[in-house]
Amino acid sequence: MAKSRSAKAQLIQNTDAPTCEESLVHLDNVRQVQSEVLATEKAQRMAEFFSALADPHRLKLLSALAQQELCVCDLAAAVKMGESAVSHQLRVLRSQRLVKYRRRGRNVCYSLADDHIMTLYREVAEHLDE
Repeated sequence: MAKSRSAKAQLIQNTDAPTCEESLVHLDNVRQVQSEVLATEKAQRMAEFFSALADPHRLKLLSALAQQELCVCDLAAAVKMGESAVSHQLRVLRSQRLVKYRRRGRNVCYSLADDHIMTLYREVAEHLDE
């Protein structure tokens, strides 16, 4: 077991991000970026937003909705999930304003909340395809 921990520690050490060899703070650089560093409250909200995107099931739902508006039953069939599971995931996405819905008769249809979400989805997809 100790050998395993040592191997893990070695792997982590080998994959750590490179750091400065000399610890010298460049005050001009710090002052330039400091006013643009996120406030803690906004950073927390952004973390919650990205957390909603950190689930493969929710991303599959977004990929379907990036194509067109779909009702819950069509979404469930498209992503091969149960309607109850889809509804649960849609609640999470709705809580972060990633999707919106409208009633169409007895059905509820979902779509991406706005163009920002579509852009975010497409940009990340393109980035991963590079």
